[in-house]
Amino acid sequence: MIGRAELASAWGVESGYHAISGDWVPTSDETADRLLHAMGARDQGPPSSATLVHRAGDPLQLPGEHEIRTEDGNVLRAEACLPEDLPLGYHRIRRLADGEERHLILTPGHCHLPDDLRGWAWAVQLYAARSRASWGIGDLADLRELARWGRRQGATTLLVNPLHAPLPTVPQEPSPYFPSTRLYRNPLYLRVEEVPGAERLASELEPLARAGRGLNDEREIDRDRAWGLKDAALRTLYDAFGGDPGLDAYLRREGEALRDYATFCAITREHRAPWRAWPEELRHPRGAAVERFRRVHEHEVGYHQWLQWLLDRQLGEAARELPPLTDLAVGVDPDGADAWLWQDHLAPGISVGAPPDPFAPEGQDWSVQAFDPWKMSRDGYQPFARTVRAALDHAFGLRLDHVMGLFRLYWVPTGGGPGGYVRYPSSDLLGVLALESMRAKAVVVGEDLGTVEDHVREELSHRRVLSYRLLWFEDRSPADYPRDALAALTTHDLPTLSGIWTGADPDPAIEKRLLRYGGARLGESVEEAALTAYAALAASPCRLVAAPLEDALEVSERPNRPGTREATNWSLALPVPVEELEADGRTADLARTLRR
Repeated sequence: MIGRAELASAWGVESGYHAISGDWVPTSDETADRLLHAMGARDQGPPSSATLVHRAGDPLQLPGEHEIRTEDGNVLRAEACLPEDLPLGYHRIRRLADGEERHLILTPGHCHLPDDLRGWAWAVQLYAARSRASWGIGDLADLRELARWGRRQGATTLLVNPLHAPLPTVPQEPSPYFPSTRLYRNPLYLRVEEVPGAERLASELEPLARAGRGLNDEREIDRDRAWGLKDAALRTLYDAFGGDPGLDAYLRREGEALRDYATFCAITREHRAPWRAWPEELRHPRGAAVERFRRVHEHEVGYHQWLQWLLDRQLGEAARELPPLTDLAVGVDPDGADAWLWQDHLAPGISVGAPPDPFAPEGQDWSVQAFDPWKMSRDGYQPFARTVRAALDHAFGLRLDHVMGLFRLYWVPTGGGPGGYVRYPSSDLLGVLALESMRAKAVVVGEDLGTVEDHVREELSHRRVLSYRLLWFEDRSPADYPRDALAALTTHDLPTLSGIWTGADPDPAIEKRLLRYGGARLGESVEEAALTAYAALAASPCRLVAAPLEDALEVSERPNRPGTREATNWSLALPVPVEELEADGRTADLARTLRR
């Protein structure tokens, strides 16, 4: 029988980790056992990998003769090595001698990154960027106007918060990093007046529109009221919808995944409970009862498919002005659609978090689920590939939240107790990421803040994944930042420049960095300090620089305070509507400073 330590290592459970202090923190036997149980480990090592991820151009020895069925259905023969004309993509390879079959992913090995990329971006929390026509929350028509405005200023892209869909229930989840699904988008971001049929039904919709625009009077966003009004309007429009060839094409493209997601939304509306509390026959998407439910509730399922088509259309229109740099959350809501749809690829009884550190002495449990590495490998990494592909649709690029999760994740057993790190097949995942990036011709940025193993940044750079460098964290001048990086002062979880400079959200260490490395001088106004600090970033070697609209508008509140349940988290609108941004001298001055 294999020993516990050997068993844990074989399955990827790390024996411990180095804390920020440098101290070694061992993984307890009890924690290791709980993590192994979640992966289905018994008293033997893990299964052999069912997927081969290979970089095009690298040598590969094949023992014996093989048959390769390519992604587009062609069949090729291979002996000793892969055929030279094998295209990049997701294939199947079978050894003829014994019939052993595996997934074969041929990848370019590195992500798309234009040699001449040197630009800048506004960072936008879309929900906060309201116009006078918004129904209490920023929407995709507002994103289109922001993109048009940014393009006129010379911006390269807009860095936008995750647009993932939350559960289709009230209360609406405010955090964009706690999604029901990462495959589909939040219907709250639809502009109702631009939905097909809205002009014809304008008089019927006007009371809802008037109430929606009235929500703009309050700076704190009320998602529940906004969704109640939008859902009522959208259902009226769907009932009158006569069909569209564009919808038909979208349904064919999305296929089973969209049908399953829409079915999840319909069952959730029917049963008003987490999916694990549904009738047992509905708890797995492939059950016969689910198919019967889908047929009986065809109209409701169709409604949620239609919503996603509308979101795809409106996001595409915004992207034609200036494609966004989208954001991918690190995990999903355990009660959400992806957890139901891909329950066979997740580790049950596990959530993801972070070990104790000075920022969170008790450690962090983010309450999201992530993929089990062995189950992903078994199925050719398709759940991961589909997730990345969805995030890259209509995008200039992708920001990967907590990119260290491609290397290892801190698993926290449900019910409490210490967690432990589990290794992920980083080479394989980076290969899939590179393939999707090249296909979409989209840049990838890895959020590599916090505790990062030494080899991680080296490997990300090798794969042409941009690093993420914050003046708030760096103890050096922006002139010394690496070229392959996105530079910024802050993020949505950290103080804004105004919060630091005015003392509304104080942090002495950050203020020292702003003075020393950002060039700000005591006695300057908030606007002067911002121009000075962003000028330092703009002069850095980094390929991209991002500035949040909050810094341009001297907002002192940060969008989110991690680890708190403050009502304003993810819920504060910008102090001026989108229409007034262009005329605001502060944004014009900062844009000129950022122009590179």
